[in-house]
Amino acid sequence: MKNRYLLGLSLALLIGMSGCSNAPATEAGSEVTEDITPQNNTLTAEEKAAGWELLFDGQSMDQWRLFGKDTLAGWAVVDGEMQALGEAGLEGAGSDIVSKKQYQDFELSLEWKISEAGNSGIFFNVVEDEGLNAVYQSGPEYQLIDDEGFPAELEDWQKTAANYGMHIAPNVKTNPVGTFNTSKIKVQDGQVEHWLNGEKVVEYELWTDDWKERVATGKWKDYPKYGQAKMGHIALQDHGNQCWFRNLKIREL
Repeated sequence: MKNRYLLGLSLALLIGMSGCSNAPATEAGSEVTEDITPQNNTLTAEEKAAGWELLFDGQSMDQWRLFGKDTLAGWAVVDGEMQALGEAGLEGAGSDIVSKKQYQDFELSLEWKISEAGNSGIFFNVVEDEGLNAVYQSGPEYQLIDDEGFPAELEDWQKTAANYGMHIAPNVKTNPVGTFNTSKIKVQDGQVEHWLNGEKVVEYELWTDDWKERVATGKWKDYPKYGQAKMGHIALQDHGNQCWFRNLKIREL
C-alpha cells in the first residue's frame, strides 16, 4: 500500500508541474492585462452604433477636395495623419479643403496639432456659390492657432477655439505646440458648441438678431453670404503653415 501511495503522489506532482509550465511567468501580485489602447482613425462598435462615420481612415483623403475644385493638392497623408504642407499663399482659397459631403445638424470630432507660430481653422456650413473664393467668406470658423508663439498680437476673437471674428472662447487651455489637441463642434437647430480638450468653451446661436448684428458691424460686414447657409461643407484651412489632423469623425444629428 505504501508503494502505491508514493507512486500516486509522484504522478500527481508531475501532472501539477506540467500544468504550471504552460502558464505565463509573472511576478507575485501582477496580472496579465490586454492592451486596449484605441487605434487612431478607427471607430469602436459603440461609435458605429451611435452613427459616427470617419472622415479620414489614416490612408486616403478621398473624402476631401480643394475648395471650388475636384482635385487635391497641398496636403499629404503622413504616418496616419492628414498634413497641410503649408505651401499655399494667403490669398483666396489657397489649399483649403472641403468635405465632399455636406452637413446640416452634426457633431464633428477631431484631433489637431499646429506648427510653431502656425494658424489654421475648422469651418462648417461652407458653400461654393459664385463670387466666393475662400472658405472663410461663408463658413463660421473654429480657430486653430499658436496662441503663444504667433508673431503678432492676437485679439481674443482670434485665439484658439474662438468663433473667429464673432465670439471669444475665454480661458482655454491648449496642449503645447507640436502635440495633439482634441476639438469638437456640435451644430443642431442653429445652436453651436465649441469644445476643446473635453471642455465646452463657447456656445452661440446662428441667424438670430444678435448674429446678424455681429456680422453687419464686424469683420464680416463686406461678406453678405457669411454665416447665412443652413448647411454646407466642413472645411480645413491651409493658411501657409503646417497643421496635422487625425481621428476626424462626424455623426449627423
